[in-house]
Amino acid sequence: MTRFDAVVVGSGPNGLAAAVELTRSGRQVLVVEKSNTIGGGTRTEALTLPGFLHDVCSAIHPLGVASPFFRSIGLGDWIQPEIPVSHPLDGERAGVLYRSLDETATGLGPDGDRYRRYVGSLVGHSDDLVAQVLGPVPFPPPHPVTLGRFGIPGLLPASVMVRALKTEQARGLLAGMAAHAIAPFTAPLTGALATLFSVLAHAHGWPLVRGGSQRIAEEMAALVEAGGGSVQTGRAITSESDLPTAGPVLLDVMPGAAVRLAGRRLDAATRRHLSGWKHGPGVFKVDWALDGPIPWADDASRRAGTVHVGGTFEEIAAAEHAVHVGDHPERPFVIVAQQSLFDPLRAPEDGQTAWAYCHVPARSDRDMTTLIEAQIERFAPGFRDRILARHVMSPSDYQAHNPNYVGGDIAGGAYSVRRLLRFGTSRPYRIGEGVYLCSSATPPGAGVHGMCGYYAARAAIADAGSSTAS
Repeated sequence: MTRFDAVVVGSGPNGLAAAVELTRSGRQVLVVEKSNTIGGGTRTEALTLPGFLHDVCSAIHPLGVASPFFRSIGLGDWIQPEIPVSHPLDGERAGVLYRSLDETATGLGPDGDRYRRYVGSLVGHSDDLVAQVLGPVPFPPPHPVTLGRFGIPGLLPASVMVRALKTEQARGLLAGMAAHAIAPFTAPLTGALATLFSVLAHAHGWPLVRGGSQRIAEEMAALVEAGGGSVQTGRAITSESDLPTAGPVLLDVMPGAAVRLAGRRLDAATRRHLSGWKHGPGVFKVDWALDGPIPWADDASRRAGTVHVGGTFEEIAAAEHAVHVGDHPERPFVIVAQQSLFDPLRAPEDGQTAWAYCHVPARSDRDMTTLIEAQIERFAPGFRDRILARHVMSPSDYQAHNPNYVGGDIAGGAYSVRRLLRFGTSRPYRIGEGVYLCSSATPPGAGVHGMCGYYAARAAIADAGSSTAS
């Protein structure tokens, strides 16, 4: 390791983003990955049958295409589905989030004007909004009007915001968006997250990556190597003694693992804080190889990249509440992605793939396959008849695949307002002398956007500059 200027442990999107930013600053970086494949949450594998490619974790990337860092390096061969998101309801109805704000508002009927006023005021300022949501917010903020339009109503829980909506279509769309928080709908700021994902759909879309999410990792690894760095797989870092003593070390790991790896480089207060990190619920995922598209009863879902399956707002709120009190909902909220409808590289000519998961209590050992398929069958009669093969991943399978998914938690920690607002200059990233945390446990948190790695790298670069100046 001594010939490198910096070392990054972990090759997830944040670890690779940190490595790219350090490379752009003129440093030669070594990225060390325990797995035999880079990517962390951006891996793509043939999980079912030959020729069928499935995204193992992340699949659809609204935060990726909007990410200031990814945009600055020209990352991503994005494919935009015809419709970003649909939300099927009983009776062959659906709430539909189109790229067009006006088309979406028209489809929401009596709720259209309210949607247009609230979301429309933010779409035109989406870059300012994303920069503030995915970055430290200085005081005073540079775009206070945009932040106020977003943050003041968004402080409300989704359970309060829904009271202003009349139609099941609009209420369902709100529920599906809010459920990405992996939190009860009574939690503050769940309304803000729903708004953010709606704004992103209009301003940037909800795209997938041509050929699979693995391409995100491959493109960043290529930038590191082009800058004289190296990405080494199948190499485990297990303790402080495995780390270099000179140059910054950036850890794309969860806080508990950071304590084990950094050891005596952390002070007692930092060790206590990181050791007490609280993780959130897990996920149960199913991938299918199909002999044709999912036969959704409504037309929009047949043309959507993402389909939120769960029924009414009340049904989804009940399902998410059950998970957060340790129960398994009999009608879970299911997020479905249909990549092969838009990317022919994902499946043979006569086949399709489908990707789906639901939330479950952490470390759950219950097989949710039948319940997930029943929810899809409810809105797509005949779905089961199209299944050629399936691959399932429980929370423990996810943790085995990627140690950062502790107990199946793909969000890097439990949802909380304190965590969302924990921004400073370098404090969330610098955890010890020359040691930085760059995983999704740091701001701005979960999602494939690379900003956690970017900010950790900037903290390391700033510290090196201060050391040189002194």
